[in-house]
Amino acid sequence: MQDAASRLKDIAEQVLGAQLPVRIRAWDGSEDGPPGAPVLVVRHRRALRRLLWKPGELGLARAWVAGDLDVDGDLYQALDLLAEFIWERADDAPTLRRSLRDPRVRAAVRSLLALAAPFVPPPVPREEMSKRGRLHRHTKRSDKQAISHHYDVGNDFYELVLGPSMVYSCAYFEEPGSTLEDAQRDKLELICRKLGLKPGMRLLDVGCGWGSMAIHAAREHGVRVVGVTLSREQAAYARKRIAEEGLTDRVEIRVQDYRDVRDGPYDAISSIGMAEHVGSDRYLDYARDLHTLLKPGGRLLNHQIARRPLGDEAAYSVDEFIDAYVFPDGELAPLGTTVGLLERAGFEVRDVESIREHYAHTLRRWVANLEADWKRGQRLTTPGRARVWRLYMAASALAFERNRIGVNQVLAVRTPEDGRSNMPLRARDWRPEGARGTARQATTDPQPKH
Repeated sequence: MQDAASRLKDIAEQVLGAQLPVRIRAWDGSEDGPPGAPVLVVRHRRALRRLLWKPGELGLARAWVAGDLDVDGDLYQALDLLAEFIWERADDAPTLRRSLRDPRVRAAVRSLLALAAPFVPPPVPREEMSKRGRLHRHTKRSDKQAISHHYDVGNDFYELVLGPSMVYSCAYFEEPGSTLEDAQRDKLELICRKLGLKPGMRLLDVGCGWGSMAIHAAREHGVRVVGVTLSREQAAYARKRIAEEGLTDRVEIRVQDYRDVRDGPYDAISSIGMAEHVGSDRYLDYARDLHTLLKPGGRLLNHQIARRPLGDEAAYSVDEFIDAYVFPDGELAPLGTTVGLLERAGFEVRDVESIREHYAHTLRRWVANLEADWKRGQRLTTPGRARVWRLYMAASALAFERNRIGVNQVLAVRTPEDGRSNMPLRARDWRPEGARGTARQATTDPQPKH
């Protein structure tokens, strides 16, 4: 009788209509597939039951989170091969319905049912956020639940992954050899300079996280900051850091929805990795709220992940794994859509900078941090959630590298009626004056003679 790995390989290739690019190792110790390729480990036949009860990405995600499915070898290589095999071939590969018309495929599915027996529904991993009760998305209550699911998983766990900077957004690698902490500091400084922060200004940091932007802006630029978050764990951590820095007189952290902020106007607003949670139906209201909170001439820096546009935008759907385990109700929009909505809200968009490759570098550093202390990472949260974070960060790094998604900093101004934006004529060089002068001198001075 054929071993489990060979049967699984044959079934997969018959259903999907192509050769598997990875090896399979089954629960009985058998192995089959291309020599030297990463190994997809099916630890328990329960993984098959998960796929049969919930075909597609969510079934695979549940098997991964529960530990029924794993990868032995280079995770990035395995994901890259599987992405090309499944998603990039999606238009050419036969659909499951069409495949099931083939008697050989129907026989393969019957074989899968036999392998998966007993055919009882496996329990859903506790790390999954149920869609029950999420019928009304992006209300204040549902957004608070979604943010809590993502961020209230233990500050110690985030410290392990993010490192000392505690910045959970794309870093900015000015030098190839920069440390993650240097790159995160450079990103915060870049944002402060784009916003034109000066001592005495008021800054609103929407979705302030663990307080890193607020601390940097107050300490390095002398501004007064209000940071808002829906995560109580983040707020408590940020307040402790602010007290240790001696900045309590200049930085206030609130557990508050941005829609409830009423103490404008602010001189500047930063929104860093927060707008992905807003949702397409609410985005124009979000942009209008921030426009109202800015004084005339004030600047907004909107740092946001973007997806590639679709031929039919109505066909867009949220990734099942991300929605259930990572960012419930999170939505990505094309850059053009975001810019258009900011303009509709009254902003003048002055600069757009893509930093897509920087996010790939950032994510690979986060994955390395987690893998370097894997056992502790599991103890700090749950084994299932640690597996969620490792998979989502590694897959996201590849998505940024392959230009499936991007990230952009959009600088916009609430330009007053007289048209004075108070922006420099050439705004792109955001370095300090001294650094700009040095750079100009280096490029214009004659080279020394040897």
